[in-house]
Amino acid sequence: MTDFGTDGEHRTVLAPGHAAASDGADARGRRLNSTDVFCLLLLAAVASKFLFGDALSRPAVQAWTTVFIAICVQAAPFVALGVAVSTAIAVFVPPAFFERALPRRSGLAVPVAGLAGGILPGCECGSVPVAASLSLRGVRAGPAVAFLLSAPAINPVVLIATAVAFPGHPVMVLARFLASLATALTMGWLWTLTGRDLPVRGNRRHDHAGAGPWQRATATASHDLAQTFGLLVIGAASAATVNVVFPQSWLAHVAGNEVSGVLALAVLAVVLAVCSESDAFIAASLSQFSLTARLVFMVVGPAVDLKLIALQTGTFGGRFSSRFAPLTWIVAVAAAVGTGMALL
Repeated sequence: MTDFGTDGEHRTVLAPGHAAASDGADARGRRLNSTDVFCLLLLAAVASKFLFGDALSRPAVQAWTTVFIAICVQAAPFVALGVAVSTAIAVFVPPAFFERALPRRSGLAVPVAGLAGGILPGCECGSVPVAASLSLRGVRAGPAVAFLLSAPAINPVVLIATAVAFPGHPVMVLARFLASLATALTMGWLWTLTGRDLPVRGNRRHDHAGAGPWQRATATASHDLAQTFGLLVIGAASAATVNVVFPQSWLAHVAGNEVSGVLALAVLAVVLAVCSESDAFIAASLSQFSLTARLVFMVVGPAVDLKLIALQTGTFGGRFSSRFAPLTWIVAVAAAVGTGMALL
């Protein structure tokens, strides 16, 4: 029904029956999202503590809990950093800035964006919402992909951590930088050739008409934090499950062969889902493997792992991640092996 307010403004008012029907349609159309999954997992964890106290004291369960909490604790600060940067880009940075900052030709914009990714000291979790905001602010898919892959791999924090983890092999820092940058640029150029935009899911623009910039920033950050942390929990739970179930004794058998060693650590990097700021220390501890195989571990991990696939699926959709993750894995392994053969 139609109504006119005292100020003469035209308004549309729903009748009570219409409103009820609309509410029912919204309720029926609502689907389970990542925040719902996070709340359900939290409730299940609390309930299981009281119902299955003895079972939870078993070593395997305690190991799962340790890995799960470690991944979440490692990634959470950088997720928050990424969401903060994403919010600042979405609310405070005008779209014209990116048009001026990046070259008009995508082929040149990809390396500029790839090198710019090294400025942000964050991990792979935080780079996902930032890449989504860049795409929504008019940045083309190729440069956004290059930033997505370079930010967690070549930033100063990661390179310093690598130098500390490999004090006897300083060339590992250069090798990691070159292989990770090559992966980011290759994927950026490949995605430029497809001519497709990044398929950001949902309404991540958060246009709140009439609200001030700080109100819009709060709404944007609340939405992205709820979604990203929920997806992080799902990915961390998957990585913890694989980490506990996966046998550890096979490492000694495959490390002796260079090909099997490279493939083993390339897969291990995916399933362990370690934060890029700490993966160098894990790689250094795998001393039974060659330097090239350990370089593969450090290059693949920030580009493709279980929690990152979960975050990308929630942000860009399952169709994107099902194509992007395998192709990125192949490019990362090839870049790391080529760099390792040349420098190590």
